[in-house]
Amino acid sequence: MTELARGAKPGQNHGKATVLVVDDSATKRYLLVSWLTRAGFTVVEAETGGEALRKLDDAAVDADLVVLDVKLPDMSGFEVCERIKTDSRYGVLPVIHVSAHAVDVNDRTQGLNRGADAYLVEPIEPDELIATAQAVLRYYRARQRAELLAERMVKLAETTLAINSASTLPALLEAAAAGAVEIFGGPVVVVAETSEGESLAAAGPPPAVRKWAVPRHRVAVGSLVRTDEPADWDVVEWPAGESVAVAAARLRIDRPAVYVAVSGSSQTPGFPVLRQLSQAVAAAVEAQRSFDEEHRIAVTLQRSLLQSKLPDVPGVEMAVRYEPAGAQTEVGGDFYELTVLDGKLLVAIGDVAGHSLHAATVMAELRHAVRAYAVEGHPPGAVLELANRFMRTVLPADSATLCLFTLDPATGRIRMASAGHLPPLLHVDGEARFVWPRGALLGLDAPQRAELELELPPGGTLVLYTDGLIERRDADIDDGLRALAACAAEVEPDLDTFCSRLLTRLGGSGEQADDIAVVALRRN
Repeated sequence: MTELARGAKPGQNHGKATVLVVDDSATKRYLLVSWLTRAGFTVVEAETGGEALRKLDDAAVDADLVVLDVKLPDMSGFEVCERIKTDSRYGVLPVIHVSAHAVDVNDRTQGLNRGADAYLVEPIEPDELIATAQAVLRYYRARQRAELLAERMVKLAETTLAINSASTLPALLEAAAAGAVEIFGGPVVVVAETSEGESLAAAGPPPAVRKWAVPRHRVAVGSLVRTDEPADWDVVEWPAGESVAVAAARLRIDRPAVYVAVSGSSQTPGFPVLRQLSQAVAAAVEAQRSFDEEHRIAVTLQRSLLQSKLPDVPGVEMAVRYEPAGAQTEVGGDFYELTVLDGKLLVAIGDVAGHSLHAATVMAELRHAVRAYAVEGHPPGAVLELANRFMRTVLPADSATLCLFTLDPATGRIRMASAGHLPPLLHVDGEARFVWPRGALLGLDAPQRAELELELPPGGTLVLYTDGLIERRDADIDDGLRALAACAAEVEPDLDTFCSRLLTRLGGSGEQADDIAVVALRRN
């Protein structure tokens, strides 16, 4: 049984249906077979109810309709009809009862109540038999098309949800191809271009994404469905003699089309579900392309706002790392600053709340404000108070964390203040410990941030970082701090190597969810 009926496919021509005639009278069976054959039907015969059920079980007998006598030698036609209607092996199969004898209303009612679709009584006219058979088949085919469409629409909704939940274009195409296999069966190909112009195809089953370009066709804005040769879509193997139904959807003139290709025999007239699937894929691809482009622009802007060259400070080694969040995440507001002022090294690291282009621009304003206040000669605690006043006046809807200190390279003396930022990690003589300056984050009306003084001895290393390095949604922040302390128990001679190891070990696998900034200093 297919999802339409035994032997029926969505795109098949139903003009030559197969009828199983069941009657124990050879004469009557001959007449029924003759009339149906002349009308263009393919006819299979059975003499008893048992023989009819056995033939329906036979895969070689692909019946679309059963013409069934009421009185049979082994069982009643009513019982045969009821078995056909209640046994899922026979699928949705229409039955027309015929009777050689006049029967009362109760018998006709019993036949219809037990599943028959029509009841003809002698004398049966050939035209009446043919018209009844055609009417019953028309109804069933319409019903089967409606049921198929409803089933496919449910699967289309599930597929649309899956493709819109995908975080990357390859995952989106794979979800679309998997959904198309569920909807239509057989081989499928879904093709779209990335924002960089690379053409990707998800082909299956099972769906796998690879580089593959569609043969060039002019596609106007909108959608269309065409029939192609399998050779044009040789990224998968198509059944022999199969055509390929290709839906192309293009939402903008400056964007390439998205394609969904399936077996031509899987389609119903008008290609309604295939069209809607291609349009849903095109809308999701367009959103993904736009996000990828905006994310790339935002990351480029963010990197341009960060310090590109570190100062040269005799007696102090420095290394920094900045890694933006994964492609599916908006840019954040992480930043760092290292500047020499009046012979001392000014170091700042901070994180503006939120993930957006706005957060990146707030980061740039705050970084420049901190540097300007420091140039005026204010100590770290006073710089934080001025930066807090700046944010509450100019950026009242935003907040940020910030750790700021000055380092005297000659003595190693550090003067530090913090506005809600994570504690720096100090590594001295093989021991790592956190330094805990206290203070509320910027953007709040809070008491003045206190300063903390400490010394960085020769050989000592100080590590500053943002929350992307240690925070995980499924773990407590204290677990992240302990992991950082364990990872920093040893510091490589080369600070760049040390910072790279921190990112590799602590940054996690796969797409990272937050920006990461790391600053490491060592006094020689």
